[in-house]
Amino acid sequence: MKTCDGNHCKLTRRAVLNAGIAAFASAGSALPFNQLQNPRLGRNRQTTDDPPFKTPAEPANRPIGIGAGIHPGRVAWAYEPKVAKWDGKTGNWWDDQCTDPRLIDEMVSGSLQLLAGERNDRDAWRQLFKYFNDTRKQGKGGYRKGERIAIKLNSNQDRPGAWRFGSGMNSPQVVYSLVHQLITVAGVPGEDITLYDASRYIGDPIYNRIRANPDPNFQAVKFVVSQRMAGGGRTAAVPDKASPVQFSKEGVPTAFLPTCVTEAKYHMNAALSRAHGLMGVTQTAKNLFGSVYFEGPGFTPQPLHDFASRDLPMGSYNCLTDLIAHKDLGGKTLLYLIDFLYVAESQNIRVIKYESFGDNWCASLFLSQDPVAIDSVGLDFIRNEPRAAECRGIPENYLHEAALAGSAPSKTVYHPYQGGKPADSLGVHEHWNNPVDKQYSRNLGRREGIQLVAWPKGSNPKLRA
Repeated sequence: MKTCDGNHCKLTRRAVLNAGIAAFASAGSALPFNQLQNPRLGRNRQTTDDPPFKTPAEPANRPIGIGAGIHPGRVAWAYEPKVAKWDGKTGNWWDDQCTDPRLIDEMVSGSLQLLAGERNDRDAWRQLFKYFNDTRKQGKGGYRKGERIAIKLNSNQDRPGAWRFGSGMNSPQVVYSLVHQLITVAGVPGEDITLYDASRYIGDPIYNRIRANPDPNFQAVKFVVSQRMAGGGRTAAVPDKASPVQFSKEGVPTAFLPTCVTEAKYHMNAALSRAHGLMGVTQTAKNLFGSVYFEGPGFTPQPLHDFASRDLPMGSYNCLTDLIAHKDLGGKTLLYLIDFLYVAESQNIRVIKYESFGDNWCASLFLSQDPVAIDSVGLDFIRNEPRAAECRGIPENYLHEAALAGSAPSKTVYHPYQGGKPADSLGVHEHWNNPVDKQYSRNLGRREGIQLVAWPKGSNPKLRA
């Protein structure tokens, strides 16, 4: 039953739940829900009266899982306040006078070297490719011409036409800097690079910036977008029916991936980190939602929403873990990048300044080889921001499931594709000691856990490499 007052309705049970939540509710754990007409969430939705997520399930500096990467569990954080200069009124934040491309190049270069532990960009890329191939037993050495790279952007707010004022999008300068690094430093031909978001669009601020470089390599970079939005130099995503994502929970429909992903040898995840009205937070894991196709609705993550909800209790199956574990998604990912320059209040809201950054833009980038570690760090930044109001409920469940995938708290056997073995730990999760020092276990001299390292070197002595 329910009671209503205007647009607000209190429900004793949620009307539409996935099997996991339904079982939880039937066990007597029903929560009050609101049916909200809420423009801040972008559409009608049923949601719990979730409290803000402030207190994690485990104490600080209690790592779980196994760190991934050349330097296991390392997350490189580049912070340069001067890079973000938008006054919130004049022009747009993605204009060069507001986001300095020269400083972006320095941030990408510095964090790349810090992540790999090298002194120049060329050696850093060589080590990243070498580590990827060595650990996956795919031969020795670095990148070879003809090996394709698919780069997943987060274009959730993007549609054909001009970007909306203050939209929360991938920074064009960051995307260009990454592509420029691959072409001019790592030696990747432009024809081997695809930027994609199969359920959305890639707007002109990104497309035109890359195409403005007359070098044939930049002209050859491919853009793959939603089938409904293709055109203007963008190609429609095509599902590969031979590469299913067979989710590890009964009732989740089978998905398929874009051919630009399944045909690539390498994948890069260029995500945004921000609060999210449905999931509590969106980062590199949820960025993979833009890679799935379902028979009937097509390229859309809609069938997965209830299987990654912030309403799920700890110890629940989470479809994000299956996506990280899939051989063609997390299994191919060479590099995780979080664009944290201009952070949106939530998935459909404009960018905002953070109180936790001194009432300024966040002006940050994060790089890692560990998908769990980078999302754990991002979550700590988000949950400690008073203005990130939609970081609610239990957004860390998937991090526990992924860190402990080989023996998941939900008892799920994560095995989202045919062949091979079920997933083992997909990375390391923990929370920092406090929001001032931001130290993780490896920063404190321990042998396990996350290591957050800061660029420029010396900017934060407590976060040394």
